[in-house]
Amino acid sequence: MANSRRVSRVSSLIKREVSQMLLHDIKDDRVGAGIVSVTEVDVSGDLQHATIFVSIYGTEAAQLETMEGLKSSTGFVRRELSHRIRLRRSPEVVFRQDLSLERGDRMVNLLNQIKETLPDEDEIREEE
Repeated sequence: MANSRRVSRVSSLIKREVSQMLLHDIKDDRVGAGIVSVTEVDVSGDLQHATIFVSIYGTEAAQLETMEGLKSSTGFVRRELSHRIRLRRSPEVVFRQDLSLERGDRMVNLLNQIKETLPDEDEIREEE
């Protein structure tokens, strides 16, 4: 069992290396359908599994196409990670789409709509 500091270090290394792969090494055209960025990597305590969260900018069709491309490139990513990061065993890689940025954007828009419907402080003072 690896300690939490090592898990964190391996997680950040995987994030950096996968980001580089997305920019330079993955040749699948589907991955280029949307703008992809790695937002987070969760590594299991035994370093055997890595869940890579990606944020994809683009239309819904482009996002689906990009996720298909990423899922088909998991073998390549795992093999490249084994070459780039010195671990006893290369972790199993799973890509997941991170929707937190979209949810946050939607929440900001809702809050702005609520703010527009509420009366201003000046209007409240005038009524008093």
